[in-house]
Amino acid sequence: MSRWLTRDDLTTGSATGLLNLAGGFPLRPELTAEALRRAGVGEGDRVVVALAEPVGGLWAAAAASVAEAAASVGPRGRMRLHHALQTMRATTLVATPTGAMDFLARLHLEFLLDPLDLGLRHIVLTGEIASRRTLGHLASEFEAQVTEVYSSPFSGGALAWRAAESEPLTPLAEGVLGLAAIGKDTLIDEGRGELVIPYGDAVLRTGQVTVEGRPAHTVGEHVLVRGLWLSLPRIEKALAKIDGVSGWELAISRQGTLDAAALTVTFGRQSLVENPMWRSRILQSLAAITPISIAVEISPDAAESATPCVVTDHRGHHLGRDRALL
Repeated sequence: MSRWLTRDDLTTGSATGLLNLAGGFPLRPELTAEALRRAGVGEGDRVVVALAEPVGGLWAAAAASVAEAAASVGPRGRMRLHHALQTMRATTLVATPTGAMDFLARLHLEFLLDPLDLGLRHIVLTGEIASRRTLGHLASEFEAQVTEVYSSPFSGGALAWRAAESEPLTPLAEGVLGLAAIGKDTLIDEGRGELVIPYGDAVLRTGQVTVEGRPAHTVGEHVLVRGLWLSLPRIEKALAKIDGVSGWELAISRQGTLDAAALTVTFGRQSLVENPMWRSRILQSLAAITPISIAVEISPDAAESATPCVVTDHRGHHLGRDRALL
C-alpha cells in the first residue's frame, strides 16, 4: 500500500540525488528540457529565465541544453529584465504568469515601448495559477507562442504542459503525475482532484487542484503567492513565539498584475497595539521564514482569548487547509 504524503512529510533526509533543499525533492532537469522542446524552443533560441532561485537555475540549465544560450535573471526588476532580453537578443522568456503580465504592463505604461520590438518567439509560463485569458493576451501582445508548464511544487521542475487555456495538462512523461480525490487517499481518472506525484512507494500530494484538467486552486497547509509556496504552519509557529499574539488573518489578493499578501495580527493586550517594536518583531519573523513580501497590519482591537487563524484568498485560489472538509 502506498504512503500518502504532503509537503510537510517530505524531508531532505529521505531524498537522494541532486536536491532542491527548499523542497527536499530530486531535481529532474531532463523533464524541464522536454517542456521547453514542447514549447517550441530549440537550436538558435536564446532563453531568459525570470524565476526565483533555485528554480531559475534549474530552468536555465535545462534551457542551455536545448537552446543556443540561456541565463537566469531572477523575478525582480522589470528594467533589468528588459535589458537582459535586449542584451542577449533573447527569443524566449520563461516567467510566472503574473510576472509576464506585469512586464507587459510596464512596457506599455512606464517604458513606453512596443512589446513586438523585443522579437520574442516563445513565452513559457510556470509557477502560478494564471488568471483567465492570460495566455491569449500575451500571445496577442508579443505575437509569440505562449505555453503553460505545470511545475512540481517540491522541485520547480516541469511535469506537464498545455498550449492553450482551453486545453488540459498533458504529462511530459508517463507516470510522473496523477490525480487523487481531495479528501481521500484514492486515485481518480478525471474530474476535480488534487495533482499527485508518484515517489517510490509513496504518493506526494502537491496541494494543487485541477478542474477539467486545468490548474485552478490550491488546498492544504501551503498557499501559492507570487510563484512561491507559503507555509501556514511556519507562520503559526513563528507568531506563537511572540508574546501577546492572540490571532491573525492572512489575506491574499491579485490587484492588477501581481499577488499581494497582508497579515492582520490581533494582540491579546491593548498596550501592544500601538507598540512599534512588536510590529517590527512580526516583520522580522516573517522575513526569516519566507522571501515573500508580506505587509503587516495590526488590529485596533485587542482580544484576550485566542482567535482562529484565518486565510482569506480574494483570488479564489485556496480552497481551505483541511482536505477532509472539501
